Amino acid sequence: MSSGRVPRHARVRLIAAVATVCALSAAPLAPRAAAADTPPYSETYRPQFHFTPDKNWMNDPNGLVHYKGEYHLFFQYNPNGNTWGDMSWGHAVSTDLVHWKQLPLALSYDDKEMVFSGSAVVDWHNTSGFGTPTNPPMVAIYTSYLKNTGRQAQSLAYSTDRGRTWTKYQGNPVLDIGSTDFRDPKVQWYAPTKSWLMTVSLSAEHKVRFYSSRNLKDWTPLSEFGPAGATGGVWECPDLFPLAVDGDKKNIKWVLVVNINPGGITGGSGAQYFVGDFDGKRFTAQDQGTYTPPAGTVVQNFESDGYGTWTTTGTAFGEGPAAGALAGQGAVDGFEGKGLANSFHAGDGTTGTLTSPEFTVDRPYLNFKVGGGRHPHEAGTVLERGAAPDGTVLADFEGGTYGAWTTTGDAFGTAPATGTLPNQQQVTGWLGDGLVDTYLNGDSTTGTLTSPEFTIDKDYIDFLIGGGNHPVGRANPTAVELLVDGKVVRSATGQDDEALNWASWDVRDLAGKKAQIKIVDDNTGGWGHLNVDRITLSDTRAQPVSRETSVNLVVDGQVVRSATGSDSETLDWASFDMRPWAGKKARIQIVDMNTGGWGHILADQFTAADAPAKSAVQRADWADYGKDYYAAVSWENTPGDKRYMIGWMNDWEYGGAIPTSPWRSAQSVPREMALRTVDGRIRLTSEPVSSLASLRQGDASSAADVTVTNGSRPLIGPAAEGKALDIEATFSLRDAERFGLKVRTGAGQETVIGYDTTTQELYVDRTRSGAVDFSSAFPGVQRAPLQAKDGKVKLRVLVDWSSVEVFGGSGEAVITDQIFPDPAAQGVQVFAENGSVNLERARVRHLGSYRY
Repeated sequence: MSSGRVPRHARVRLIAAVATVCALSAAPLAPRAAAADTPPYSETYRPQFHFTPDKNWMNDPNGLVHYKGEYHLFFQYNPNGNTWGDMSWGHAVSTDLVHWKQLPLALSYDDKEMVFSGSAVVDWHNTSGFGTPTNPPMVAIYTSYLKNTGRQAQSLAYSTDRGRTWTKYQGNPVLDIGSTDFRDPKVQWYAPTKSWLMTVSLSAEHKVRFYSSRNLKDWTPLSEFGPAGATGGVWECPDLFPLAVDGDKKNIKWVLVVNINPGGITGGSGAQYFVGDFDGKRFTAQDQGTYTPPAGTVVQNFESDGYGTWTTTGTAFGEGPAAGALAGQGAVDGFEGKGLANSFHAGDGTTGTLTSPEFTVDRPYLNFKVGGGRHPHEAGTVLERGAAPDGTVLADFEGGTYGAWTTTGDAFGTAPATGTLPNQQQVTGWLGDGLVDTYLNGDSTTGTLTSPEFTIDKDYIDFLIGGGNHPVGRANPTAVELLVDGKVVRSATGQDDEALNWASWDVRDLAGKKAQIKIVDDNTGGWGHLNVDRITLSDTRAQPVSRETSVNLVVDGQVVRSATGSDSETLDWASFDMRPWAGKKARIQIVDMNTGGWGHILADQFTAADAPAKSAVQRADWADYGKDYYAAVSWENTPGDKRYMIGWMNDWEYGGAIPTSPWRSAQSVPREMALRTVDGRIRLTSEPVSSLASLRQGDASSAADVTVTNGSRPLIGPAAEGKALDIEATFSLRDAERFGLKVRTGAGQETVIGYDTTTQELYVDRTRSGAVDFSSAFPGVQRAPLQAKDGKVKLRVLVDWSSVEVFGGSGEAVITDQIFPDPAAQGVQVFAENGSVNLERARVRHLGSYRY
């Protein structure tokens, strides 16, 4: 995001996206930090050749410009802590885009504004008047987040000493349209009109707007672009630049990069792009044509009056298909024919399921259309709440008192609540007659409630929790904390929902320890309260009730595939890969277990087919297909007119929870961008900057003509193992279904970088990559379309202490993922599954640190 976001609706969406059933941390909350005397930049997960600040929170790259031999990297930065807040511009410089030196804070927040994302230019002709013709100023154009109004406007700051010190313009803001979603200006000199061109985001409208100025102070609107492509989240951090197609300077196309969150190719943050033409006023994207899904056999199209042999539970789906929108619902579109499944009957407050008869899986794919709420299926949840787990009840809040528990503040009152409090939405899901409810006198009250000390003598601590989603680690939490030796080792928060649900901490590693439970309400804003009940030491893990709005494929009673909506009443195509269950019995189950906002699901046109349908998100173009490449923007004024781009190597789904300290977040390796014709289409490609070679240490380790069949083996040997590597590999296809490399192997961990010949996809599987349990959104497999060329697949893999960046083919398929492996996991292997592959050649180089 442009700033990490302020406490408003987008911020709430961000936090909700991170939440599981109760946004609980199943692993110790404290990051795995190095010992106090560990030298800086040698901490467990500290990147060695990716820029990180010495300490504190960082997100978007800003102000990328080259001036007097230096590449400037400004970045969103919190000078006061390791979580998002007090947004300012940090600053680093490099002479080669590889070796970085951090400088003092450039632009600071103050009592009136936070300094959100933007860009910087060299005002060569002193059009702004901030410098002189002989000493042209550097001018930063940034978004002011105005604290008193919540509005976002564009402002200026300038420097006349190579960016070392900055002065904010007294006439700020220079562009204010009265919006709370108007941000991230990218400014450049547009030579044909001898004027400045601004590309800026109207984020909630899924648009960018272009402005022109002669002096950087007075701006005239030119045109708008969008909505287009992926629109499942806010549009942020736009960029616009020209590139020659296939190196032909007579064939110039323009690239418009629009970062989106959520709704990227992996569901969270992502960097999409459009290729087209720009005439000085208007950007026109190339026509992608209309989309026709693969043909197949229709299983269910909801064209009958009833559901036929499909069965319902609950009331959400009514007696039969809907003909479109239901009472109180916005316009519904994108469905086929006259009917669809729509669980908005009587609004979002109803729940239920719609289930198909059992059928035999006899086609490779099940394609369908889906819309409605974005509430994914969570593994381990159940559709109906069972009995409370047996065990030692630490507190059930019955009897009208808190017993030996102690309170501070005024949020908890003198006794437990007996239900919903005045002016509160209805509270549900607690047991018995009493519960903790800190909505006493509204969200403005704060306080703590702390248990007596107890001994952990069972495997789990189970409890019911609801209320606000303000996790520990962020400002002003609403959370249940487990304290051991006075330190928080587990925590959980609500999900912005008054319905209490089960949460569970696995505490087997803490057996025999003395502990306390502390319930914290430190929040006075929206959803600034917490509901808690029935805290139990148990040998049984409590199973939370599902809150999903999803379409599921159920095999042997287990959900094996799932899709959800994108908080939209427009249905779009989705697809289940059914091949692993060929010949098995299966059911389709459409589930609405959510009673909050967007608590409904839409579905239509279930079709068995031989090829997968693609959603608008999948049909969009992406600069990177990984989870951790966002806010991607490029440098201006570079030598030789090269186009270098960098992205924030994190994701808003879990960005504040990654286990790093005393810093949080890294930037990607800078990449040289190009437009190439790939498979008949013009694609934006990228490769690591060539100067990365300056970090190579020692001689390369090589391998050639290695055949692997149905297994794994060391790629080369101990000389090619390590935590910071540059690997190049070329594979010749044989009959293996999947093949590739495994990196950071050891200690029961591995990060798999593979190629799937059946889907023609590059993929990264980080489900066993090390620490993955700090967020349910973190583990998983990321995929990028990649066709083999002349029967070969080429990979370049950059492995750092806490990341992998994978470049496939000519750089048209790129996947960037964070990983948090054990330091001892340093192995590199080559593998093949269901057949053989030939590793034609491979070369591994060790990389050193970027620090000056």
